Amino acid sequence: MISIDHHQIIGSNNRPILIDVTIDQKQPDAPLVIFVHGFKGFKDWGAHHLTAHYFAQNGYRYLKFNLSHSGVDPDHPTDVNDLDVFASNTFSKELLDVDLVIDYALKNLNVGKVILIGHSRGGGLGIITAANHPKVRALITWSSIADFSSLWRREQEATWRREGKIYVVNARTKEKMPLNITLLDDFEANSKQLNILDAASRIDVPWLIVHGDNDVNVPFEVAQKLANTNPKSRLVEIKDANHVFGASHPYLGETLPPKLFQVCKKSIRFLHEL
Repeated sequence: MISIDHHQIIGSNNRPILIDVTIDQKQPDAPLVIFVHGFKGFKDWGAHHLTAHYFAQNGYRYLKFNLSHSGVDPDHPTDVNDLDVFASNTFSKELLDVDLVIDYALKNLNVGKVILIGHSRGGGLGIITAANHPKVRALITWSSIADFSSLWRREQEATWRREGKIYVVNARTKEKMPLNITLLDDFEANSKQLNILDAASRIDVPWLIVHGDNDVNVPFEVAQKLANTNPKSRLVEIKDANHVFGASHPYLGETLPPKLFQVCKKSIRFLHEL
């Protein structure tokens, strides 16, 4: 039987981090996968619950969580709705959150090492964490970015500095979502620590890079750049797949989208080879 355990910890700036762990009760101490969501994403976005269920069916506990400044109100967990918190996010806060979740898992979930999966911006966070955290056993990135500054346009920076914020559009809701200048300040002040390609070159654990060749958000060439940075990594191309591998939010299907199913199947095969 598949069940879900719920946890909550304190993250950056004393903001809550909501966690759920999907488990096959026949394998309560199965290896632990920690999933890191992307920009404008959250743990309950789209088909993430079906992905968690698939991993649990195939021998892994699957932990997903909301980054503390994702903008998802704990009382309304199905969308980004706290735009003040969303605006105050930084990459350093996110990296701290990932470390806090790993440390919580190591202390409370009967596990000695963890497997990281990161999607999009979460892939960038996963790459940096895998390069630096000694308890990461393996890394899988889905549609990962290779540079945090790719999330905005360079020509926006002058306006950002002058006005103190810029806005990004949620393609689904058409809502304008603010980003405070603290995000850019943090990126510039910590440029060495936040260099994804540098971290990629230092990863010495098994690493699977999965990317769709029809990704208009993060082109497939980005995956090739990441793979070229670390010859020990393995690159898998998903034909005709977009940035979210056919998922959407809300996702009303009862089974994984076909492209996302390919991603999960190839990821499980990779993990079984460890």
